[in-house]
Amino acid sequence: MMKKALVGLVLLVVASVVMDKFVMTSYTRQGESVLVPDVQKISYDDALGILRSAGLTGKKSYNVRYIRNIDSNTVIVQRPLPGSEVKPGRTVYLVLNKREKPKFSVPDFYGRPLDEVRQILERFDIVLKDVQVQSVYDIAEDGKVLSQSVAPKTVVSSGSSISVIVGKAEIIETVRKISVPDVLGMSLKQAREVIVDKGFNTGNVSYEYSSLLVPYTVINQKPAVNSLAEPGKVIDLTVVIDEE
Repeated sequence: MMKKALVGLVLLVVASVVMDKFVMTSYTRQGESVLVPDVQKISYDDALGILRSAGLTGKKSYNVRYIRNIDSNTVIVQRPLPGSEVKPGRTVYLVLNKREKPKFSVPDFYGRPLDEVRQILERFDIVLKDVQVQSVYDIAEDGKVLSQSVAPKTVVSSGSSISVIVGKAEIIETVRKISVPDVLGMSLKQAREVIVDKGFNTGNVSYEYSSLLVPYTVINQKPAVNSLAEPGKVIDLTVVIDEE
């Protein structure tokens, strides 16, 4: 009888301990809550440590797309958000940067305006490293890409760089040519006056003997009569003389 009473007492004590240790504790915690700490922008390992100190757990997940210049071990965002009230032991999801950089096929930029190329590269997360300028004489090539450092259809990773050469139209000055005046048969003085008046300059004067032609008149000129030449062009003359 004594033995049965002793066993019953032991069982009562054990039941009391279990009730106090587990059941009552669990019941008491139903009304408890903790504030979720801010673990964003720190490393994943440090975030886990902070969560554990707050009585929470952490679980790793990855962002749907790669974000340039952010380490793959840094917490980008957390769920639940910082300051949320949750039950002890709640799992906080820690979102990290996507580990693999996305890859792209480089477009053909030939003939495209530079502004359009910049927009495409920004969309593909490719860096425009250098822009060089090359003179062109076709106005249609002005501001357009002439060549690129990475060939079209080349597969590159996000964050890669590319350089381009862009055309810049040069203004071609077209000089209006005018007709060379006819000074044949004129005296040297008269011929010089006409040449200067028409916008040209007189050049060398050579003399040639002839017994048939009128002395001291122009018998030859270079450039020839009515040929087209730029204003200011030098006109050489040949004048006849009657004495050798």
